[in-house]
Amino acid sequence: MSARADFRAAVAFLTPLGPGAKAKAAPAPSSRTMAYFPAVGAALGCAVGWGWRLAGRRLAPLPAAALAVAADAVLTGALHLDGLADAADGLLAHVPARSRLEIMAEPGVGTFGNVALGLSLIARTSALSSMAPSPALLGAIYCTSRSVMVIGSRALPYARENGLATAFLPARPGSDAALVTAVAGAGAALALAWACRGRQGAEAVLTGWAAGALVLALARRRLGGFTGDVLGAAGTLCETAALVVAAATTSAAGPQRRRRHAIRPAHHRPAPHRAAMNRRCGS
Repeated sequence: MSARADFRAAVAFLTPLGPGAKAKAAPAPSSRTMAYFPAVGAALGCAVGWGWRLAGRRLAPLPAAALAVAADAVLTGALHLDGLADAADGLLAHVPARSRLEIMAEPGVGTFGNVALGLSLIARTSALSSMAPSPALLGAIYCTSRSVMVIGSRALPYARENGLATAFLPARPGSDAALVTAVAGAGAALALAWACRGRQGAEAVLTGWAAGALVLALARRRLGGFTGDVLGAAGTLCETAALVVAAATTSAAGPQRRRRHAIRPAHHRPAPHRAAMNRRCGS
């Protein structure tokens, strides 16, 4: 498969807007398809970010944030949100590993899935409403989440005998273009976050990495590996944690700046007699 076909397959899988909208035109995914996940993720993040910025010019912060979250669900086909709900039902239930896989394969959503989905949407909306719109920051965070998915698929064994994710697995061990691209994408995302938000942006991306790794570690322990739902959950939690940390650090930095400007050193304040003299001299 050519590089163009691999890219089209990545777009078709990660969004409902690509050439995969028609079954006959859908390119078959391969292990090389995941090499384009970070780039497609960055583009999705920038698109959501620009929608967020445009909405923020007309609406209050909370409605603008809600529209941005809705735009994310539309542009991704809610694919990763579905993975979060299924993974929460399977990973958090008190059942054997085989039963966990069966639970995750069921079409319905249970209590754990509903709670995880609701908390994620609330956290994302509240975080976005607490920050100034930044397409670059969202591009970095979305690139990071797709990099986590790719690295997770290479770091863990596949937990099922067969399934949708088998098409993305490398045929043989060795050099893997997808893994190399994911590591490069993660580094580029960290640099972009630092460029647009400084240390706060870098902390957000690194926290997202930690959150995604936590999901993968839990899947390794309770399933013996990963599934497509696990990767979706890892990516979603990565994004959510990064957004929350970005909002928290931004909110904390604001009062500190205002406090520094409000409290000026005594030697910077004009003495009373000097201020009176200045007024008499007309200066």
